[in-house]
Amino acid sequence: MPRDDPRQPAEERTDVGVLIVDDQPFFRSAAREVVGALPGFRALAEASSGPEAVAAVAELHPQLVLLDVRMPGMDGIETARLITASHPGTVVVLISIEDIIGVPSNARTCGAAAVIRKQDFRPSVLRELWAVHGPHPA
Repeated sequence: MPRDDPRQPAEERTDVGVLIVDDQPFFRSAAREVVGALPGFRALAEASSGPEAVAAVAELHPQLVLLDVRMPGMDGIETARLITASHPGTVVVLISIEDIIGVPSNARTCGAAAVIRKQDFRPSVLRELWAVHGPHPA
C-alpha cells in the first residue's frame, strides 16, 4: 500500500487520519481545508450522514472523526455513541453551529472527546484537540 493509504491500519499511518462528517457540503469543504492546512493531519474521507460515517469508520479506521451534532436521521450524538462503542480508540469531536450551551445535554455522555463550535474550528484548535485527546505515547 502507498504511504498513508486510507486502508492502511491506523497504527501504521504517519499522519492523523480524519473523517469529516456533516450534512452540509460547504462545511465539509471548509473542514477539509482546515485539515489539509495542518501538517501531520490528512482527510481520509467525508460522509454526509450518521450511517455513512459508521460505515466509513469501519472501513477506513480513522484516528479522528469530526462529527456534526445536528444531521437529519441519525444525529451526531447517536453516531458518536455507535462509533465510540465499536471503535474505542477513535477520537470523536462533535462540531456544532450552536453555542455549546445550546448543544443537547446527551452530547456529554455519547463518548465524544469534545464539543466545539463550527465558528471556532481552525488548524490551531484541531492541533490542540489532538494534543489533549489523541493517543499519548507510553
